[in-house]
Amino acid sequence: MSYNSFGRVLRFTTWGESHGPAIGAVVDGCPPGLAISEASIQPFLDARRPGQSRFTTQRQEPDQVRILSGVFEGKTTGTPIALMIENVDQRSKDYSEVALAYRPGHADYAYDAKYGFRDYRGGGRSSARETASRVAAGAVARLVIPQVQIIGYVSEIGGDAIDPANFDATEIGRNAFFCPDAAAAARWEQKVDAARKAGSSLGAVVECIASGVPAGWGAPLYAKLDSELASAMMSINAVKGVEIGDGFAAARLSGEENADPMRPGEDGHPVFLANHAGGIAGGISTGQPVLVRVAFKPTSSILTPQETITREGEATEMFTKGRHDPCVGIRGVPVVEAMMAFVLADQFLLNRAQCG
Repeated sequence: MSYNSFGRVLRFTTWGESHGPAIGAVVDGCPPGLAISEASIQPFLDARRPGQSRFTTQRQEPDQVRILSGVFEGKTTGTPIALMIENVDQRSKDYSEVALAYRPGHADYAYDAKYGFRDYRGGGRSSARETASRVAAGAVARLVIPQVQIIGYVSEIGGDAIDPANFDATEIGRNAFFCPDAAAAARWEQKVDAARKAGSSLGAVVECIASGVPAGWGAPLYAKLDSELASAMMSINAVKGVEIGDGFAAARLSGEENADPMRPGEDGHPVFLANHAGGIAGGISTGQPVLVRVAFKPTSSILTPQETITREGEATEMFTKGRHDPCVGIRGVPVVEAMMAFVLADQFLLNRAQCG
């Protein structure tokens, strides 16, 4: 069985293929009476939209969203919200050779092994084009938790990380990399340009912080807030690693270094002196900012010939034609934000159902 849905109380199902007529999502479980419009969803899709700089794929997709159901007189009705985004700039002929052999690093062989059949046009269902549907669904989720502020940014490209001392949130929207460090963004221009001109690609790390999450969201065991976030982020195309808080760095700390000490606060809530746990303890939010770090692999579609095999099992070489991101992690930022929003909105509704 294939799973195309995510969430528990708030749930979305994505549909469509990279080179089909359209893609979209159906969001179910959204509370009624929330103000919504296509205009309120579009800015998030615009942030992810391809072709906005030389550092992303030059596929020209307007990514205009249409609301087909679940909304009446500008408000959610409580019924399924159907969202559709038309594909307008497909070049399926770029993938004619992909029908005959498997692209290394892609899901071609895995799909063929599972189904015995695959849509080779741009990867079909395995294409990162699917993430536009998630971004649209995430925009709906944000309406459920207006008290939460979510900010994502690229913290590293090709092993070159930002300097935390240079962090400036206002810089994120000023450059093509969603980068909060102006000096790092300037360096990345040269790195990504060099990879693009060489027909290669680079990996990236995206960080996402959610502020305003109250203590108490999540569950002790099988619906832990951190496990739900990890599942959400790992479901994104090209993601190969997820960290919560200090993540793997916590394994190199002592117990006293890793602790998040607390002192009494004026409002009866504790004041934390550190946040190594990333705002989650025992699977439940602590009231601190929730921090997730997501590792994107280098784009597998490169112009350097790679050894592979044909569908008949014969040895061959292949390089991938078409228009591809030299660093897919750049456009991953709105996708990570969307999945963060959806998990938090779902956990908010779960908590309300159990605890009132």
